[in-house]
Amino acid sequence: MREAKVSLVGAGPGSADLITVRGLKALQSADVVLYDALTNKDLLTEVDSSVPKIYVGKRCTKHSHTQDEINRLIVENAFQYGHAVRLKGGDPFVFGRASEEIDYIESFGISIDVIPGVSSAISVPASQGIPVTKRGVSSSFWVVTATKKDGEFSEDLSLASQSSATLIILMGVRKFVEIVHKIKEYRNGMTPIAIIQNGTLATETCSTGTLNNAEAIFKSIDVSQPGIIVVGDVVADHPSFFEDEVMRVLHSSY
Repeated sequence: MREAKVSLVGAGPGSADLITVRGLKALQSADVVLYDALTNKDLLTEVDSSVPKIYVGKRCTKHSHTQDEINRLIVENAFQYGHAVRLKGGDPFVFGRASEEIDYIESFGISIDVIPGVSSAISVPASQGIPVTKRGVSSSFWVVTATKKDGEFSEDLSLASQSSATLIILMGVRKFVEIVHKIKEYRNGMTPIAIIQNGTLATETCSTGTLNNAEAIFKSIDVSQPGIIVVGDVVADHPSFFEDEVMRVLHSSY
Protein backbone atom coordinates (compact mmCIF):
# COMPACT_ATOMS: atom_id res chain seq x y z
CA MET A 1 0.00 0.00 0.00
CA ARG A 2 1.33 3.42 -0.96
CA GLU A 3 1.08 6.29 1.49
CA ALA A 4 -1.87 8.56 0.74
CA LYS A 5 -0.80 12.12 0.07
CA VAL A 6 -2.06 15.04 -1.98
CA SER A 7 -0.34 17.81 -3.93
CA LEU A 8 -2.39 20.88 -4.85
CA VAL A 9 -0.59 22.14 -7.92
CA GLY A 10 -1.13 25.45 -9.70
CA ALA A 11 -0.97 24.75 -13.43
CA GLY A 12 -0.48 28.39 -14.39
CA PRO A 13 -2.53 30.68 -16.64
CA GLY A 14 -2.85 28.49 -19.73
CA SER A 15 0.32 27.72 -21.64
CA ALA A 16 1.75 24.39 -20.53
CA ASP A 17 5.27 25.76 -20.15
CA LEU A 18 4.16 28.28 -17.51
CA ILE A 19 3.77 25.66 -14.79
CA THR A 20 6.50 25.97 -12.16
CA VAL A 21 9.42 23.52 -12.03
CA ARG A 22 8.22 22.27 -8.64
CA GLY A 23 4.70 21.82 -9.95
CA LEU A 24 5.93 19.85 -12.95
CA LYS A 25 8.02 17.55 -10.75
CA ALA A 26 5.00 16.86 -8.53
CA LEU A 27 2.87 16.13 -11.58
CA GLN A 28 5.44 13.72 -13.00
CA SER A 29 5.51 11.82 -9.69
CA ALA A 30 1.72 11.46 -9.47
CA ASP A 31 -0.05 8.14 -9.01
CA VAL A 32 -3.36 9.74 -9.99
CA VAL A 33 -4.28 13.20 -11.35
CA LEU A 34 -7.52 15.13 -10.86
CA TYR A 35 -7.54 18.12 -13.21
CA ASP A 36 -9.66 21.22 -13.82
CA ALA A 37 -11.25 22.64 -16.97
CA LEU A 38 -8.77 25.51 -17.27
CA THR A 39 -5.62 23.38 -17.03
CA ASN A 40 -3.75 22.76 -20.26
CA LYS A 41 -4.33 19.17 -21.38
CA ASP A 42 -0.77 19.05 -22.74
CA LEU A 43 0.39 18.82 -19.14
CA LEU A 44 -1.22 15.40 -18.88
CA THR A 45 1.35 14.07 -21.36
CA GLU A 46 3.95 14.63 -18.64
CA VAL A 47 2.31 11.84 -16.65
CA ASP A 48 2.80 8.14 -17.40
CA SER A 49 0.01 6.75 -19.57
CA SER A 50 -0.80 4.17 -16.88
CA VAL A 51 -1.63 6.88 -14.32
CA PRO A 52 -5.40 7.55 -14.00
CA LYS A 53 -6.42 11.06 -15.06
CA ILE A 54 -9.80 12.22 -13.77
CA TYR A 55 -11.56 15.32 -15.12
CA VAL A 56 -13.30 17.33 -12.39
CA GLY A 57 -13.76 20.61 -14.27
CA LYS A 58 -16.38 23.29 -13.66
CA ARG A 59 -17.20 25.82 -16.39
CA CYS A 60 -20.18 28.18 -16.00
CA THR A 61 -23.24 25.91 -15.76
CA LYS A 62 -21.33 22.83 -16.92
CA HIS A 63 -20.06 21.12 -13.79
CA SER A 64 -18.70 17.60 -14.09
CA HIS A 65 -18.85 17.26 -10.29
CA THR A 66 -19.98 19.32 -7.34
CA GLN A 67 -17.30 20.60 -4.98
CA ASP A 68 -18.31 18.03 -2.36
CA GLU A 69 -17.91 15.27 -4.94
CA ILE A 70 -14.48 16.60 -5.92
CA ASN A 71 -13.40 16.62 -2.28
CA ARG A 72 -14.45 12.98 -1.90
CA LEU A 73 -12.75 11.95 -5.14
CA ILE A 74 -9.44 13.44 -4.03
CA VAL A 75 -9.49 11.52 -0.76
CA GLU A 76 -10.73 8.25 -2.28
CA ASN A 77 -8.09 8.30 -5.00
CA ALA A 78 -5.31 9.24 -2.59
CA PHE A 79 -6.16 6.21 -0.45
CA GLN A 80 -6.47 3.97 -3.51
CA TYR A 81 -3.40 5.05 -5.50
CA GLY A 82 -1.07 7.00 -3.19
CA HIS A 83 0.12 10.37 -4.47
CA ALA A 84 -2.89 12.30 -5.80
CA VAL A 85 -2.15 15.51 -7.71
CA ARG A 86 -4.97 18.02 -7.76
CA LEU A 87 -4.13 20.13 -10.81
CA LYS A 88 -5.79 23.54 -10.71
CA GLY A 89 -5.65 26.40 -13.21
CA GLY A 90 -3.66 29.49 -12.25
CA ASP A 91 -2.84 29.50 -8.55
CA PRO A 92 -4.78 27.23 -6.15
CA PHE A 93 -5.43 30.07 -3.70
CA VAL A 94 -6.78 32.62 -6.20
CA PHE A 95 -10.49 31.79 -6.46
CA GLY A 96 -9.51 28.12 -6.62
CA ARG A 97 -11.47 26.85 -3.59
CA ALA A 98 -8.27 25.21 -2.39
CA SER A 99 -9.03 25.96 1.27
CA GLU A 100 -12.23 23.91 1.10
CA GLU A 101 -10.36 20.97 -0.38
CA ILE A 102 -7.56 21.24 2.18
CA ASP A 103 -9.98 21.25 5.11
CA TYR A 104 -11.69 18.11 3.83
CA ILE A 105 -8.48 16.26 2.95
CA GLU A 106 -6.80 17.04 6.27
CA SER A 107 -9.83 15.72 8.17
CA PHE A 108 -8.75 12.25 6.95
CA GLY A 109 -5.18 12.70 8.19
CA ILE A 110 -3.76 12.97 4.68
CA SER A 111 -0.70 15.18 4.21
CA ILE A 112 -0.95 18.01 1.68
CA ASP A 113 1.65 19.94 -0.24
CA VAL A 114 0.48 23.21 -1.81
CA ILE A 115 2.53 24.24 -4.85
CA PRO A 116 1.76 27.80 -5.98
CA GLY A 117 1.08 28.56 -9.61
CA VAL A 118 1.46 31.59 -11.86
CA SER A 119 -1.79 33.52 -11.44
CA SER A 120 -3.64 34.54 -14.59
CA ALA A 121 -4.61 37.79 -12.84
CA ILE A 122 -1.12 39.19 -13.36
CA SER A 123 0.45 37.05 -16.08
CA VAL A 124 -2.34 37.32 -18.68
CA PRO A 125 -2.32 41.14 -18.77
CA ALA A 126 1.49 40.96 -18.89
CA SER A 127 1.29 38.67 -21.93
CA GLN A 128 -0.51 41.50 -23.73
CA GLY A 129 1.95 44.19 -22.61
CA ILE A 130 -0.41 45.55 -19.95
CA PRO A 131 1.27 46.16 -16.57
CA VAL A 132 -0.96 45.95 -13.51
CA THR A 133 1.10 48.69 -11.84
CA LYS A 134 3.07 51.53 -13.43
CA ARG A 135 4.90 54.37 -11.77
CA GLY A 136 2.92 57.57 -12.08
CA VAL A 137 -0.13 55.75 -13.44
CA SER A 138 -1.24 53.02 -11.01
CA SER A 139 0.38 52.19 -7.70
CA SER A 140 -1.84 49.22 -6.82
CA PHE A 141 -4.31 46.71 -8.21
CA TRP A 142 -7.42 44.85 -7.12
CA VAL A 143 -8.22 41.30 -8.17
CA VAL A 144 -11.90 40.53 -7.77
CA THR A 145 -14.45 38.01 -8.94
CA ALA A 146 -17.49 39.45 -10.68
CA THR A 147 -20.17 37.78 -8.61
CA LYS A 148 -20.61 36.01 -5.31
CA LYS A 149 -22.07 32.55 -4.70
CA ASP A 150 -25.60 33.99 -4.74
CA GLY A 151 -25.03 35.56 -8.17
CA GLU A 152 -24.99 39.14 -6.87
CA PHE A 153 -22.11 41.52 -7.54
CA SER A 154 -19.38 41.46 -4.92
CA GLU A 155 -19.25 44.54 -2.68
CA ASP A 156 -15.54 44.66 -3.49
CA LEU A 157 -16.36 45.48 -7.11
CA SER A 158 -17.89 48.77 -5.99
CA LEU A 159 -15.06 49.47 -3.55
CA ALA A 160 -12.42 48.77 -6.17
CA SER A 161 -14.22 50.94 -8.71
CA GLN A 162 -14.05 53.88 -6.31
CA SER A 163 -10.26 53.63 -6.13
CA SER A 164 -7.73 54.70 -8.75
CA ALA A 165 -6.15 51.24 -8.80
CA THR A 166 -6.02 48.87 -11.75
CA LEU A 167 -9.06 46.62 -11.59
CA ILE A 168 -8.69 42.98 -12.66
CA ILE A 169 -11.91 40.99 -12.82
CA LEU A 170 -11.90 37.20 -13.14
CA MET A 171 -14.83 35.06 -14.30
CA GLY A 172 -16.82 38.04 -15.49
CA VAL A 173 -16.96 37.81 -19.30
CA ARG A 174 -20.65 36.86 -19.51
CA LYS A 175 -21.62 39.81 -17.32
CA PHE A 176 -19.22 42.23 -18.96
CA VAL A 177 -21.77 44.93 -19.85
CA GLU A 178 -23.39 44.82 -16.40
CA ILE A 179 -19.97 45.04 -14.77
CA VAL A 180 -19.06 48.06 -16.86
CA HIS A 181 -22.29 49.83 -15.90
CA LYS A 182 -21.42 49.28 -12.24
CA ILE A 183 -17.87 50.60 -12.68
CA LYS A 184 -19.12 53.68 -14.58
CA GLU A 185 -20.97 54.75 -11.45
CA TYR A 186 -17.54 55.68 -10.09
CA ARG A 187 -15.11 55.99 -13.01
CA ASN A 188 -14.90 58.22 -16.07
CA GLY A 189 -16.36 56.74 -19.25
CA MET A 190 -13.05 57.29 -21.06
CA THR A 191 -11.26 54.90 -18.70
CA PRO A 192 -9.41 52.27 -20.80
CA ILE A 193 -10.61 48.67 -20.60
CA ALA A 194 -9.53 45.32 -22.04
CA ILE A 195 -10.89 41.79 -22.29
CA ILE A 196 -8.21 39.13 -22.73
CA GLN A 197 -9.41 35.63 -23.62
CA ASN A 198 -7.53 32.32 -23.72
CA GLY A 199 -4.60 34.05 -22.04
CA THR A 200 -1.05 32.85 -22.88
CA LEU A 201 -2.37 30.32 -25.41
CA ALA A 202 -1.90 30.42 -29.19
CA THR A 203 -5.57 31.40 -29.45
CA GLU A 204 -5.19 34.39 -27.10
CA THR A 205 -7.16 37.49 -28.09
CA CYS A 206 -7.37 40.97 -26.61
CA SER A 207 -10.09 43.55 -27.24
CA THR A 208 -9.47 47.08 -25.96
CA GLY A 209 -11.54 50.22 -25.68
CA THR A 210 -13.09 52.43 -23.02
CA LEU A 211 -15.95 52.05 -20.59
CA ASN A 212 -18.05 54.13 -22.98
CA ASN A 213 -17.81 51.64 -25.85
CA ALA A 214 -18.03 48.46 -23.77
CA GLU A 215 -21.12 47.20 -25.58
CA ALA A 216 -19.33 47.30 -28.94
CA ILE A 217 -16.43 45.38 -27.41
CA PHE A 218 -18.81 42.80 -25.97
CA LYS A 219 -20.35 42.15 -29.40
CA SER A 220 -16.92 41.35 -30.81
CA ILE A 221 -15.97 38.58 -28.35
CA ASP A 222 -16.89 34.93 -27.86
CA VAL A 223 -18.57 34.77 -24.45
CA SER A 224 -18.12 30.99 -24.30
CA GLN A 225 -14.36 31.47 -23.90
CA PRO A 226 -12.73 32.24 -20.52
CA GLY A 227 -11.37 35.72 -20.09
CA ILE A 228 -10.02 38.44 -17.84
CA ILE A 229 -11.25 42.02 -17.68
CA VAL A 230 -8.70 44.76 -17.00
CA VAL A 231 -9.83 48.31 -16.19
CA GLY A 232 -7.54 51.30 -15.71
CA ASP A 233 -5.15 53.70 -17.41
CA VAL A 234 -2.50 50.97 -17.67
CA VAL A 235 -4.56 49.42 -20.49
CA ALA A 236 -3.44 52.32 -22.69
CA ASP A 237 -0.02 50.60 -22.75
CA HIS A 238 -1.50 47.88 -24.95
CA PRO A 239 0.07 48.22 -28.43
CA SER A 240 -3.28 48.45 -30.23
CA PHE A 241 -5.25 50.56 -27.74
CA PHE A 242 -5.01 53.90 -29.54
CA GLU A 243 -5.32 52.24 -32.96
CA ASP A 244 -8.55 50.53 -31.85
CA GLU A 245 -9.92 53.84 -30.56
CA VAL A 246 -9.10 55.68 -33.79
CA MET A 247 -10.79 52.96 -35.85
CA ARG A 248 -13.94 53.19 -33.71
CA VAL A 249 -14.08 56.97 -34.13
CA LEU A 250 -13.65 56.66 -37.89
CA HIS A 251 -16.28 53.94 -38.10
CA SER A 252 -18.78 55.97 -36.08
CA SER A 253 -18.29 59.00 -38.35
CA TYR A 254 -19.62 57.14 -41.40
